[in-house]
Amino acid sequence: MSERVHVTVVYAPAPRQVIEVRLSLPAGSRVRAAIEASGLPGRFRDMLWSAGQVGVWGRKAPLDQLLRERDRVEIWRALRVDPKLARRERFGKQGARSAGLFAKRRP
Repeated sequence: MSERVHVTVVYAPAPRQVIEVRLSLPAGSRVRAAIEASGLPGRFRDMLWSAGQVGVWGRKAPLDQLLRERDRVEIWRALRVDPKLARRERFGKQGARSAGLFAKRRP
């Protein structure tokens, strides 16, 4: 009887929409094999899963990384807006007095 490793492959094609596929793969499987076995690349043709767009438990991972029991393989979307720029714009709209450290000033 060969050993198996149980992993989850997760992809969010849009905000607040997450697709999770649980797999049982042969021991010694790699990230690439998990993504291909999930069937997600066939369902989402525009999905990018190059080495820079994939991670295991939130950390960037190469496609040839070995999987361990209960690993969570994540396929990330490209960001539409730079988070720093979005924060800067929100701060500008709120004004300096109503945001951040200045919002909780003592009377």
